[in-house]
Amino acid sequence: MSYNILITGASGYLGVYGNLYALVRTEAQADSVKQYGAKPLTFDTRIAAEVNFIKTLGEVGSRSGRAVHFLHTTGAKVFSSHAGAPTDRPLLDNDPELYNIQKSQRSSHTRIQEAVNANNIVIKEAEKHGVRSYIFSPCIVYGEGEGFGNKISIQTVAIVKAAKALQRVYKVDQGEPSWPVCHIVDNTTLYLQLLRKILAGEDVPHGKNGYYLASSGSIVWEELYTAMAAALAKRNVVGDATVVPALGDEDSQILERIRAALGCPKEFVPVQLGGKCTFTAVHGKEIGWEPEFPPEHILEAADAEVELILKNL
Repeated sequence: MSYNILITGASGYLGVYGNLYALVRTEAQADSVKQYGAKPLTFDTRIAAEVNFIKTLGEVGSRSGRAVHFLHTTGAKVFSSHAGAPTDRPLLDNDPELYNIQKSQRSSHTRIQEAVNANNIVIKEAEKHGVRSYIFSPCIVYGEGEGFGNKISIQTVAIVKAAKALQRVYKVDQGEPSWPVCHIVDNTTLYLQLLRKILAGEDVPHGKNGYYLASSGSIVWEELYTAMAAALAKRNVVGDATVVPALGDEDSQILERIRAALGCPKEFVPVQLGGKCTFTAVHGKEIGWEPEFPPEHILEAADAEVELILKNL
């Protein structure tokens, strides 16, 4: 059976399908997706009237008599301390109460709360219109991107940007908080495995039970800082490989300089560079996904990651 696939981001897909469409906002983006065999569609998801595509997908399903699916990409931050998620225990992505947990979360950061709300709205609206929804969550992703979009990630890039501006690596958390990690290859293979299952007509968990974290496990932030500090010191980007705390009011000026380097509000610096997340991947393995790289590989790859980031900043 042939399917049409709509990609709502800069991504490529290899598989059996009728047509591959990609939403774009500019002519340059349209030219890029054409190189990957996709048909560009001009669409701006920031316009509220156009975000009714979930309802439209439901109408497609009603007319065709076939199941219609929507994969929403979120992020591990919305399952973390920054988002008011529980961090006193592993938060499994196949927890049957995860939807209710998300609904009860409250974040002091407006942007994070909006992202939490988006997850809930997608699930609610999809269920309302008979669409099968899936919440796909990347975490700290590392490794070189192979598509036409970003070649580098987010959190590791923030560490390098801040260190480069201040010529020192700072940590913004007390204790030893951890965060899930995933190599870009493993992140992609989970997404593809989920697509394969959908295209094969299998009834994979969806809706309120359709959360999928792409992660092979977690690492402690300070271990990541230390590994990246060594790589930065090796390249004379920082004075030495020491990781220095920047935690309280006495470090306000340091946090202000980090804010300027990252281009974010001062209160958002800890969101960019730390936090605690106990979100744990289970669903992926239940649908046949096996990560290739263990969590500690990010520490082994820190030197290459720093080199990649510096070349692309």
